[in-house]
Amino acid sequence: MNITIPPILFYALGALLVVFGTLRAWTLGRRRSDRELEPDTPARVQERKRHLTFGIVWVAMGLFLIVSTLGVIKMRGFF
Repeated sequence: MNITIPPILFYALGALLVVFGTLRAWTLGRRRSDRELEPDTPARVQERKRHLTFGIVWVAMGLFLIVSTLGVIKMRGFF
């Protein structure tokens, strides 16, 4: 029994990863010194760096999912 998953599902999931990864990197991964009341601590620097890194990872995963669903990248030997 074969199950066929429509490609629109993968396009939508990839688009969500790109959008939310960009939002995560842009809003949580940068320092806005004009809006902050407290001085910067090493823990907050590490937290911002983690948000920026994983935001970029989400964007990369979303782009890979979209490109591989389009058929640009051929996955041979896996299935």
